[in-house]
Amino acid sequence: MNLEDFKESWDAKYPYISQSWERNWSELSTFFKYSAEIRKLIYTTNPIESFNRSLRKVSKNRPVFPNEDAALKLFYLATMNVQKKWTMKQRDWGSIFSQLMIQFNERLERYL
Repeated sequence: MNLEDFKESWDAKYPYISQSWERNWSELSTFFKYSAEIRKLIYTTNPIESFNRSLRKVSKNRPVFPNEDAALKLFYLATMNVQKKWTMKQRDWGSIFSQLMIQFNERLERYL
């Protein structure tokens, strides 16, 4: 119903968006089985973009690595440095984690 409302409002300007959503609805609709808090956690990309920017920053001056291990070591050390800056907590994390434990208990048990 909301997709139909979206189409009425926006198809004149952006017709390919609703067509793409309809073609891929079986994959997209999976997103809506999660609570609003988990959906926000999924689509919030700022921390991911920040992390990727940090990795690009340490690797941009090294166009070639002698081997795969050298690249892995560099990214590992960069990750350890970036983790020190991760001080901001996720809002409502207790509630989100509880919901994640209900849906993905077998995957999250090892992190407890």
